[in-house]
Amino acid sequence: MKQNLVNVDIAIVGAGLVGAALAASLKNCGLTIALIDHQTQESLQQNLTSASSVNEFEPRVSALTLASQSLLKEIGVWEKINPKQIQDYQKMKVWDELGTAAIEFDSAELYQDSLGCILENKLIISALHSTLAFQKNIKPFLGNKLNSIQLLEGEIDQHRLTLDNGQLIQCKLLVAADGANSRVRQWASIPTREWDYQHEAIVATIKTSKKHQNTAWQRFSETGPLAFLPLADEGETQQFCSIVWSQETAHAKSLMTLSDDDFLHVLAKSIEFKLGDLDAVSTRYAIPLRQRHAKIYVKPGLVLLGDAAHTIHPLAGQGVNLGFKDVKALSEVLKEAEQQSVDVNNMVLLKRYQRQRQGDNLLMMGAMEGFKRLFEQPDPIVRWLRNTGMSWVNKQDFLKNQIAKHAMGLSL
Repeated sequence: MKQNLVNVDIAIVGAGLVGAALAASLKNCGLTIALIDHQTQESLQQNLTSASSVNEFEPRVSALTLASQSLLKEIGVWEKINPKQIQDYQKMKVWDELGTAAIEFDSAELYQDSLGCILENKLIISALHSTLAFQKNIKPFLGNKLNSIQLLEGEIDQHRLTLDNGQLIQCKLLVAADGANSRVRQWASIPTREWDYQHEAIVATIKTSKKHQNTAWQRFSETGPLAFLPLADEGETQQFCSIVWSQETAHAKSLMTLSDDDFLHVLAKSIEFKLGDLDAVSTRYAIPLRQRHAKIYVKPGLVLLGDAAHTIHPLAGQGVNLGFKDVKALSEVLKEAEQQSVDVNNMVLLKRYQRQRQGDNLLMMGAMEGFKRLFEQPDPIVRWLRNTGMSWVNKQDFLKNQIAKHAMGLSL
């Protein structure tokens, strides 16, 4: 059992997308960082090849905005991802099952090469950890669980962490990047506002008979949205998509009991055969959906990041993008602290991060909740207003493009 003590400026608990991205953002500064995760280095940094069948894709994918891509380029991660595994999409088609209205977004109208891209999460995580390898100021503690946290009160409050192998880590700033059910947040007794959507999201990879046309497809229904997100495959067939199908819990459980053939038939009908018959489906997963928002993001010597601070309905694919916005804001604050020779746990600086991110996250969460409730309304008058509004917006190029720019993370 190790009992030696390692002193660092920052300890990041969670080496997933946002935790590793924060470490990568700070890799060339003068701050010392401990990166802690129960997953091993080998599981996080894999040699990944392009997929050619539904079960070779990871079910968890991210729809990265141009702003998120820009962050990954800035921190030297993007160049480590095989371009053939990046699926850009130039169009997004959104429509309502209870009407004729639709909105179509096109990157050409915005003078952009794409609206965003779809990537398997494991590709991003592997590239992040490849970037972090051999960085002198980053000390990885991977493959070890966090056992306990102790607050050391003094002139400068610090936290002492104990890992399951006995390793002790002492830090001035503890960053919780350990996900929606964050143990660090719970230990710090940070209250959250949360509610259960009574929905589950079914995720899987689908092989289609028609090409996806580098297009993201989203259909809204009374029982929940269905998204088909295009994937890049080894043969460049354009016939693989990742689905996120949010349904009321009872219906989702019923769908999960169907045979693959029956599920594919119901799914093809639900997307109105836009991609033809569906030929194959990977293993399916059902994920309970819950919205959660921490009432505060910072305490003395502690800060919440990504899903540890906020979780959002997946209907717009904004979860990881909000997390990367958190990373950018927090890394800028911490770099400023180092440049000004201010302690990284300075509450004035940490509260600036909270102000920057809390409002933006709440705005996006509110917008997604509004969308969800709007499309769940079966009332004929609401349906008429909804379809009329969608048709009107689709004809207003300036307004439609402003909406697209905001979703892409571009300056308005």
